[in-house]
Amino acid sequence: MYRRIVVALDGSRLAEQALSHAVAQANRFETELVLLKVLEPLPDATFTAPSARRRAQEASAELAQDYLEGVAEGIREQGIEVQAVQREGKPYVEIVRYAEEEGADMIVISTRGQSGFSRWLVGSVADRVVRGATVPVLLVRCVEDCKD
Repeated sequence: MYRRIVVALDGSRLAEQALSHAVAQANRFETELVLLKVLEPLPDATFTAPSARRRAQEASAELAQDYLEGVAEGIREQGIEVQAVQREGKPYVEIVRYAEEEGADMIVISTRGQSGFSRWLVGSVADRVVRGATVPVLLVRCVEDCKD
């Protein structure tokens, strides 16, 4: 039923709560996991030299890849095929776009479970992914203190 499951990660404990659910699905369906981290572009700053901005973006991408590979290694030890992928842009846009472009069958993402005014004020990547995705989305609600 599922061949490729995308897990959206941002480096937080909140996002990592989705991992156990994604791993369970990967085991159940004997499928591949894709760990996806979207890096938002650094804001333009008129006082920053372009070369410094570029170096900061490269360092950020390197740290993100190290993080993803570390998470992936732990999952590979469980016998699951895993890819570590980075994208740059708005997280909800890139998560949906990646799933469509790469033929993902499911997206797994965690959520704080906010509702009402707080969700409207802050916005929710998970909510926007649900609204934009063309594949099933498994939302994993934060069940413990997961503030970083």
